[in-house]
Amino acid sequence: MAMEKRTKAATESGALLLIAVGIVIAVNALSALGFYWRKDTTKAERYTLSAGSGRLLRSMKGEMTVDAYVTKGLPKLDAFVRDLRDLLQQYQDSSGGHFRYTIIEAKDEDLKKKAKEAGLQEFQFGEGSDTEDKAEFAKGYMGLVLKYGSESDTIKALSPDQTTGLEFWITNKIREVRDRADDTKHKIGVLTGHDEMKFSESNLLPSNAGQKPNLQGIISQYFPFYQFVDVDLKGGDADIDEGLDGLIVTQPAKDLTEKELRRIDQFVMKGKSLAVIASAVNLKAGDASMNATLSTHGLEKLLDGYGLEMRKDVLLEFGRPFRVNVYTQGGPATARFPPLLDVRDDFRFTGEEQLLDTSFAAFFRIQQIPFPFASSVVIHRDKQPNVANDKFKVIARTTPRTVREQGDTVELKPLRQWRPKGEFSQYNIAASIEGKLKSAFPTGDKMGVETPAESTNTARVLVISSAQFFANPFARAGNGPDMPMQGMPMGMGGDEMLQQLAMPYAQQVLTNTILVFKNLLDWVSGDVDLLAVSAKILQEPGLAYGDVTKPNFDDMTDEQLKKQDDKMRAARKATQHRVEGTLILGVPLLFALFGVLRWRRRMSARMNFQLT
Repeated sequence: MAMEKRTKAATESGALLLIAVGIVIAVNALSALGFYWRKDTTKAERYTLSAGSGRLLRSMKGEMTVDAYVTKGLPKLDAFVRDLRDLLQQYQDSSGGHFRYTIIEAKDEDLKKKAKEAGLQEFQFGEGSDTEDKAEFAKGYMGLVLKYGSESDTIKALSPDQTTGLEFWITNKIREVRDRADDTKHKIGVLTGHDEMKFSESNLLPSNAGQKPNLQGIISQYFPFYQFVDVDLKGGDADIDEGLDGLIVTQPAKDLTEKELRRIDQFVMKGKSLAVIASAVNLKAGDASMNATLSTHGLEKLLDGYGLEMRKDVLLEFGRPFRVNVYTQGGPATARFPPLLDVRDDFRFTGEEQLLDTSFAAFFRIQQIPFPFASSVVIHRDKQPNVANDKFKVIARTTPRTVREQGDTVELKPLRQWRPKGEFSQYNIAASIEGKLKSAFPTGDKMGVETPAESTNTARVLVISSAQFFANPFARAGNGPDMPMQGMPMGMGGDEMLQQLAMPYAQQVLTNTILVFKNLLDWVSGDVDLLAVSAKILQEPGLAYGDVTKPNFDDMTDEQLKKQDDKMRAARKATQHRVEGTLILGVPLLFALFGVLRWRRRMSARMNFQLT
């Protein structure tokens, strides 16, 4: 009897094992044929095609074809080609028949010639071995040729070493080709005539870096579907072209007249977008002393009419100032700069204390944004009673450990001991409003500028109260003059210490600055469907260590900050070791313990078994 039971149990176990093996084989076979399922758990949906990419393709008038020239033969290349094929298949599946792709492995000379004639670049790919002291190489192409209507273009090279943002670059190239073929243009007005800080300024990198990029050049190169148009109001005698999608006002150095402000209000009342990227803090380019004058240059009259009061002050952030590692005579040290606000998405601050609204279009899914030389903003909802609360909101705040300084001038030179003066508080530094807005100038002399009392369509106003939001403040103050002087080479001169600080600043925030600018242009033009695509260019945030309580923003000396950083590094290292130990030893021990318990239960059941 017992022998029969053991034989039956063995037979059942063998059958179950064969069934399990068959299921595994069947699943792998279906996967090889292209039938598989996966779940994307990344916050930015990094491995799932964004809905906006699919809508872009479905909106096209014709079909877009993509020839993907690839090279295989190395494990890294094979994995990249597989991911590229998966992504292109998602484009095709979501396009409603408007997208078709072909994978071409350019092995023979004819295919290589076609790839070269299309404008692709040939590269030599290399990959090292983890087990042997050698490397393998393959030469070929890895790029895309896009065709739509009468237009065609290429992504000349895709890097298997850099897969972050692959959908971002492909979708923007699709959009560029479509807009050229369909003659679609997005014109953005930029206010001039008041010595404003220009997007064409080379203020992103220190001059000693050997490169002089600017935001306007970057956008024109990578996102040519946007066109910048200078808007000179000529003292208020000229109106603003209705063909513009919106208007951007950057930091002015001269006052705007009331008639000019009324022209801007007239433009907004036509249902247009206005973005003011400025504060009361005025600093001259190339001025290493960084002595600021405080003036809003008349912008407060316009913004206050919309319920967005920009105050004449400068905010000093002692809770989370921007920090840069510097080298001194005593060795490496961490320098902090309270006038440069390091605003981050911190889940410990919610509701009316939220530091950064990463759901807002310009800040979408961006975890860290610097706000150099900010002024406080006070919102007055009573000025726009017809706008819903969720359309009139603060989108960026300081930490509660911030002070505001007032006066006509403020010294902001970075390398000095900063000591807070006044009471700490939390301040608004960016806000937006959207809806049927009331005019900012409902009464008074119209000065010949006819404006309705309320916008004819939905209008939008954004205030980012940061004087150098789209600049590298260390580079702008520390770079020498652009023109050669008395034999001095171009790009030389300036303040060496500020230029030294400018490079780590650029390394930390430049990518985010460019992305915010691109998102801002999307917001101004009303084309925010591809924000989720843009977010995919960002790296996944690192693991956070520590408790879930609010951070302690008590003021600390540099020595205390260094000790705190050392303590956090030690705690982080200990946590990493615990995680590693748990994964390496803990999980196998749990399985072993489970096996022992199962074995003991079976032995106990056999000993208690009684024949009847």
